[in-house]
Amino acid sequence: MSTESFPTHTPAPAHHPGQAPAGPRTGVWLIGARGSVATTAVAGCAATVAGLHPPTGLVTETRPFAGAGLVPLSSLVFGGHDTADCPLPKRAEALAEGGVLPHGLPTAVRAELEAADRAIRPGGPQSGDPRSTEELVDAFAADLTAFREEHGLARVVVINVASTEPAPADGTLPASSLYAAAALRAGCPYANFTPSTGIHHPALAEQARASGLPYAGRDGKTGQTLLRSVLGPMFRDRALAVRAWSGSNLLGGGDGAALADPAAAAAKNAGKERVLADTLPTVPEGEVHIDDVPALGDWKTAWDHIAFDGFLGTRMVLQTIWQGCDSALAAPLVLDLARLLARAHEAGIGGPLGELAFYFKDPDALQAPDGVSPATPAGLAEQYQLLLGFARRLGAAA
Repeated sequence: MSTESFPTHTPAPAHHPGQAPAGPRTGVWLIGARGSVATTAVAGCAATVAGLHPPTGLVTETRPFAGAGLVPLSSLVFGGHDTADCPLPKRAEALAEGGVLPHGLPTAVRAELEAADRAIRPGGPQSGDPRSTEELVDAFAADLTAFREEHGLARVVVINVASTEPAPADGTLPASSLYAAAALRAGCPYANFTPSTGIHHPALAEQARASGLPYAGRDGKTGQTLLRSVLGPMFRDRALAVRAWSGSNLLGGGDGAALADPAAAAAKNAGKERVLADTLPTVPEGEVHIDDVPALGDWKTAWDHIAFDGFLGTRMVLQTIWQGCDSALAAPLVLDLARLLARAHEAGIGGPLGELAFYFKDPDALQAPDGVSPATPAGLAEQYQLLLGFARRLGAAA
């Protein structure tokens, strides 16, 4: 862990390549706003704007996005919903102690963390909450509207980064879908970075279509599935027959605890296994297992064992080990999505954005003007080309 300390006041850098000139500010409303991913996103954005760290991992800060007209990182204003009450500065300090954030960074960006924390509102539904579904959605939508008006924001993008919830067993709206319904009601673009149901609940389908709002997701692609989306097409394109593909995940922190629930783990694993079904000619044997190891904290280890056949039936094996910090992998993608969705909303581009498949295990379908939509590619290289085309489309709409 780095022991470098940072000054508390550093001038913000000049205009970045992928950003539009300074103008109206954009809100980023995080569901799970006091969790590891949200805290890392807020602290990381502040650190990047202040010039304390380069924008490593921010795809929208690379040259192909220079003409996309994206809102500057310095114009993002953070708020959110959470059922936890640990203040963001304290949460950031805990992440620094665990090596997720650099030592000294929580102090350097304390003002930004405090500002975001003041904008966090109580989430729900909590145990014993007497409010109806309609009352909860109204309350959450009112929080979004108040945030937009209080800060004079041009728009607010809602992104779900809360813990994974089990798939709903009946027709009721789970918490993730209550927040998605509130986003639709308040006129906010939406992304679901979790495997939870969110905007994809059948009860919200017509409302989402009629809203004209851009939305994307489900389940951010940060580690094991990211690697699978590269290796799957490699085996396919080299005509190598994959016989079995098994995986294991060891993780701690809030995700580890949430995924100890078999129903939540099943929702998570569905996306991991889908990428193989979508990239390989036949679905190989094997499953993905998730184990909660609290001692790992915000770190995770993912292991894959791939058995495949080569020329003349020669049997071979590839094993991969991915060790990383999920919060540090996810946070820049959350910032990317906020900027891309905000720009799409500004440009009048609505509906499900399959062009953002690059970021998700379970992306939305591509939409075609003639109503005949092509399949959304599952390979990362193809998804990246889609994303670049979307950036050009955003730029052309400027």
